[in-house]
Amino acid sequence: MRKLAFVIPAYNEEALIGKCLESVVAEIARSGADADIIVVNNASTDRTGEIARSFPSVRVVDEPKKGLVNARDAGFAASEGFELIANIDSDTIVPSGWLDTVLSEFARDPKLVCLSGPYVYYDMSAWSRFLVSMFYGLTWLIYVVNRYILRVGSVVQGGNFVFKRAAWQRVGGYDRSIEFFGEDTDVAVRLSKVGGVKWTFALKMKTSGRRLEKEGVFRTAGTYTLNFFWVTFRGKPATKQYTDIRPD
Repeated sequence: MRKLAFVIPAYNEEALIGKCLESVVAEIARSGADADIIVVNNASTDRTGEIARSFPSVRVVDEPKKGLVNARDAGFAASEGFELIANIDSDTIVPSGWLDTVLSEFARDPKLVCLSGPYVYYDMSAWSRFLVSMFYGLTWLIYVVNRYILRVGSVVQGGNFVFKRAAWQRVGGYDRSIEFFGEDTDVAVRLSKVGGVKWTFALKMKTSGRRLEKEGVFRTAGTYTLNFFWVTFRGKPATKQYTDIRPD
């Protein structure tokens, strides 16, 4: 079985998918890791698929049913033969050393089934980034309480998590009834039943802050927090609808 596959859902991301893939290709080359790249072209109507296919090392899978979880599930199905699945987003930029952290963490702890970490919003104001850092402090406290005290789950940052394929198959794979909010918490809760789900500041991922800037840091954080607790304690997210945020 090969080591790791990146799965990258993409819907109308012609403005950012190129930078994302450049960073992934560069990180694989730098690390020397045995890794593949799968882009899921999720019902895009722009040049997303064309741009992704212009990268020789990228495999493009078309998923006509729009939705983040649908796309992640299609990418997971296409990743057969890989031990680890790295789930990132098409507006992320993988920093140098990211794969080193992933591979060392899984090598260190055989009981680890999922690894995740925070975002670094490269295109937001300093004040907004400060506010986000405060919320991540709260996130870490919630992680400790949920994983080690209450033992009801863990924390996973959507767009910056890696899990073992065998463990995800064991818990039943993606719940396609969840369209957007809560998909990462669903991963955390179910995988925590079969192994360790670790959230660490050592695994940072660069990403666009366009949703936070568009909807507001406090409103976005509130929505994610609400759905985190609903999925953790009730099994399903409270928020069913979401807005597509794309650069102008």
